This record gives sequence, C-alpha cells and structure tokens, in this order.
Amino acid sequence: MKRKGTGPDGLVVVDKPAGFTSHDVVAKMRGLARTRRVGHAGTLDPMATGVLVIGVEKATRLLGHLALTEKEYEATIRLGQNTVTDDAEGEVTGSAGAAGIACEAVDAGVAELTGDIQQVPSKVSAIKIDGVRSYKRAREGEDFELAARPVTVSSFAVHEVREAVAEDGTAVLDLDATVVCSSGTYIRALARDLGAGLGTGGHLTALRRTRVGPYALDAARTLEELQAEVDGEGLRVMPIAEAAAAAFPRWDVDEKQARLLSHGVRLDAPGLGAEGPIAVFGPDGRFLALVEEAKGKARSLAVFA
Repeated sequence: MKRKGTGPDGLVVVDKPAGFTSHDVVAKMRGLARTRRVGHAGTLDPMATGVLVIGVEKATRLLGHLALTEKEYEATIRLGQNTVTDDAEGEVTGSAGAAGIACEAVDAGVAELTGDIQQVPSKVSAIKIDGVRSYKRAREGEDFELAARPVTVSSFAVHEVREAVAEDGTAVLDLDATVVCSSGTYIRALARDLGAGLGTGGHLTALRRTRVGPYALDAARTLEELQAEVDGEGLRVMPIAEAAAAAFPRWDVDEKQARLLSHGVRLDAPGLGAEGPIAVFGPDGRFLALVEEAKGKARSLAVFA
C-alpha cells in the first residue's frame, strides 16, 4: 500500500527546455508528482535540450544504473573560436577563424575523436576535485588541470558544414553532427578538441540529447504537456518493470529463486554473460531486482520486491 501523498512509482522521460537546469526540472516534477522523491539520470547543461530521464518514488533507485547507458546527441559545433566554457554561454577567448579549413580536414579531425579515446573534461564540468566542483574552481579563477578519462564515441557523424560570420566578424564554420557515446563523454569537449586539432579553436553552440539508453525523444513529453496531464487525468509514468525490461538484459527466475532473492540470498547465475545490471523477473512477471553477475553468482544491486 502506498503512503498518502506519495507519487506514482515509475519513470518519466522529459523533453528538457533550454534555460532549465536538470535540478530545475526535478523541482518542477516534484510538484507535478506531488512527492519529493524525484531524481534524474544524467545531467544536461542549461543550454542543452532533450531527453532527461526522471525517476519518481521507487524508480529513483534505477537512476544511477540508467545514467551509465549509451547516449545520443544532435550538436552544432562552431570552428574558429574558443570560449571559456567550451560552449556558446561562455566568453570568447580566442578567434583564430576557420577560413580555408577543408571538409577533408574536418573529416580527419572527427575520425581522430571517434572510438575509444582519452578526453579531458571541460573545466566548467561538475567533476569534483578534492571535494570542490570543477566549475566552482574555474569561476573563481583558479588555475588547475583535469586528468584525461577514457570514453567511447561510437559514432561522430557530420551532416552539414556551413560558412558563417561570428558577432565579432570572425569567419567560422558551423557543423551539424550526431554523436553516440558512452556515459561521461562531454560533447563540448569534443567541440573544443576538434577545433584544437584543426588549429582553429572550437566550441558548442547547440545541443539536443535525443536518447538515453532505450529512452528516446519519441517517448518524451514537455513540461507543458506533463502539466496538462496532471490537470486532466493525472501524471502518467512508465512502470518500473517496463522501464527495467527496456533498459537491461532480462533474467526470469522460478518461484524458489524469487523467494531466495527477496531474502538477500545470492543466486547461482551460470552463463548470464551480461556486463552491467540485469533485470530479474519472477514467474508472475513482477520485477524483483537488479543484479550483476560476479564469479557465477548474482549480486543484488537493488531489490524491488
């Protein structure tokens, strides 16, 4: 039985508007779902729009695992200028221009940033250094360096290249691209590094996340649409079982195994062969837990039954 005043258990895929932080969306969703137990999987910068996966009530326990899934973005990269934030919200720090940069050079630069790469995050990221957010150190003018991290850019495809003139008169190139990448990849760092490799400078001018794992824009609703739902028949959520089945490999267990799992017993899990979380379902179709396989045993990550 649910407690009085709590929201529904499940996921909501939000189409985040520009100008909102991810925390702004969470605050709005707390009001719509009428519960404080709301969280998000994978932060989007205020400039960015698109898919933000929101968990309500018990579904918040899925979020840390969902945040680690593959993501897809539509981005516009401007070559010819650097900014302090590696995106259009920051002050321009250099205007080398991009006149004369050939498409072949752009293609070669993109190829260098595709696959398994080492990426230095933007200094205005939320990464903590000795307990202090990197962006806070950057805003205070501190001189520091971030270590490179391994990320995977599965696909980096440029669809269109346009010549343009920046506000200060610099000749620039605007690239429209689609990027599919692993968790922890910074698209504005890709823009910065592409420009650096071409000797022109680069930054991100637009970003729209189109997918987080299996959850894409076609399942997303705007905040206005969600408000209309609440004003009508009530907020609709994706049930936890449906969300887990879509995002993780599935393992169906029998009644005895389900009972043992609910009591914290590590089940034998021979040959599951999956990397990362596995969604466990009972014989009645109920979602029981997220587990991971370790040395032939299923170790519980989160139990829902």
